[in-house]
Amino acid sequence: MTTDDAHLGTPTPEPARPQGPKAPGAKRDRATEGRGRRADQNRRRPAPRPDLHPKPGPSSSTSGPSASGPSPSGPGTSLSGPDARPATAATTARPETGTTAPRWAERPSAPGRSTPRRHLAQPPDPTATARPDTDPTAPTTRPETGPPEAGATRPGVHAAAITTPRRHTGPTPGRPAATGAPGTPPGAPGRRPRAVPWLALVALAYALVQFVLVVPPLAHALGWDEAVYVSQYDPRVPAAFFSAPRSRGISFLTAPFIAATPSVLVLRIGLTLLSSAALYAAFRVWRPVVGARTTALAALLFAGLWITQISGPQAMPNLWVAFGGVAAIGWFLRAVTRREPRAGWWLAGCVAATALFRAPDAVWLALPLIAAALFRNRRTLPYLVGGLAVGLAQWVAEAYIRFGSVQDRLHVSSATEGDMGLHLNFDNAWSSLNGPLLCRPCTAAALDSPGLTLWWLALPLLAAAALAYAVRERRLLPTALPMAVAAALSVPYLLMIDYSAPRFLLPAYALLALPVAGLVTRLNSRRALVLAGLLIAAQLLSQSTVLTQVTASAALTNERYRAAADGLRTLGLRPPCLVSGPRALPIAYDAGCASAQVDGNNVSTTVAGILDRAAKMPTALLTARGQRPPHYARDWTPYPLHHTPGWTAWLAPAAPQGP
Repeated sequence: MTTDDAHLGTPTPEPARPQGPKAPGAKRDRATEGRGRRADQNRRRPAPRPDLHPKPGPSSSTSGPSASGPSPSGPGTSLSGPDARPATAATTARPETGTTAPRWAERPSAPGRSTPRRHLAQPPDPTATARPDTDPTAPTTRPETGPPEAGATRPGVHAAAITTPRRHTGPTPGRPAATGAPGTPPGAPGRRPRAVPWLALVALAYALVQFVLVVPPLAHALGWDEAVYVSQYDPRVPAAFFSAPRSRGISFLTAPFIAATPSVLVLRIGLTLLSSAALYAAFRVWRPVVGARTTALAALLFAGLWITQISGPQAMPNLWVAFGGVAAIGWFLRAVTRREPRAGWWLAGCVAATALFRAPDAVWLALPLIAAALFRNRRTLPYLVGGLAVGLAQWVAEAYIRFGSVQDRLHVSSATEGDMGLHLNFDNAWSSLNGPLLCRPCTAAALDSPGLTLWWLALPLLAAAALAYAVRERRLLPTALPMAVAAALSVPYLLMIDYSAPRFLLPAYALLALPVAGLVTRLNSRRALVLAGLLIAAQLLSQSTVLTQVTASAALTNERYRAAADGLRTLGLRPPCLVSGPRALPIAYDAGCASAQVDGNNVSTTVAGILDRAAKMPTALLTARGQRPPHYARDWTPYPLHHTPGWTAWLAPAAPQGP
């Protein structure tokens, strides 16, 4: 039945009352009387506006319109009389889910009946559950597709279900409709677009820069310190003298490559791949702490430095200390703030690995972390102390075997470093920012292109701004902790020695890149973002310029070592042999000989030891241009070495031949 008053609003249903077995006419008269009474009330108030978020409506009975059912004027009512017509459905896509929902359209009423005003029907209550005696013809609700699309029937009453349509929400100009992927079944939730793996792209770019600008020039020879580290486990040459300040982590890392092949190119390629993977792994630890964008930008700022790029394929420990420090602090924060169960074990492993590469740096790394653990979460203390103890075990054992005790090794190490004490070394660090790779002594060093080093002066200012912003946001620990560890790792290189090298501050640069990146990613102004992007691009371009110059200089020095080794071979020096002098270590490694020195920072023997070995094997003493040999080699034969800057090899008299 329909209501002919088109201006009537939606009637308010009354609760159903239990009815006895009365005649159908009486029930119809009572329902008609109730509708008339409610119609008089609705004429005195305006018609209600359609509800944008409709609520479920009651069900209908098969015996006709009861007092508890909705008005037949609603569009979703299923009439049980002969004039009832089924509603037609269309499918529309929901923008927020990509699923399809039925849209119900009205069919015209039978002749003689007025067409009711179309309004939005109310969907059923999402919390309602179907009962066992519900009509099986009623549509069911799938949990993953949202609220039910049909009204439920009352228990025990066999009635046609009242369909409750979902309000059509089509695409709007500001919010286009989202569709699922091709081949997605109807009702399946839409897929979010995949995020760009910025950190992986940064690591890939880091590897490409090394392959293009660093590996080709350095593919034929090793540097001074590289020869010391690599020779420790090279089965083809004697191990070079391993001084007290060194740790064996980089020797362990390069041992598989050098045991498989003597090719320097293979070693460079292997270290390039490992350093790129370590860059990704170390900064990936920070993604749950500071977010993906900040993590990727911090990795870019650190990987964009020329010293980071040239250190990747080199067999030097400082870059790996930087990776270990970044990962260790990230796992510490995840253990303290996020309570991740396995973060403590990863923290212990990172601290142990850092101690293997550089034992003193691991101690400076652990001190701020231990202090933070005492105040924030003491559960991380066993992991910190245990990881540090495991990493230092080899260094401590070697101290007792070679030097007598840990204290004796520290004393010898201080003498090798030039009597460590209070030395303000900021000027030497500033002078070596653009090279050379080692500034010892730095008295004659002059800074090349001072304009390209302004980032070094701006770095503490940016870090201070990031700290102030973190205090305002009440996120102090993720910003203050890496800054504190960076300051601790810089203490021995800025306050305790009197020479410098750009690689010494690599761990500090890596840690300070995190708060600086967090400051940049929080910029809201488009103009500020554009300015920051231009500054970062200019910084990367300037660093590539310095990288090209320093790489060419390092390659020239390494080639001179290789040329001197070739000259010694032409003079008849064959293994087993011995090379002494200021540049003996890298040249002896290239020539396949042992090395020994009686003075300098790498004293490994005495004059008597040199003379004793010279009487048993071919021995050469190297001097620079215009330099006279020491007194014990005045009667040795000099030979100039070609393709070197005036170096001379003084050969000892031939050893007596056996009978």
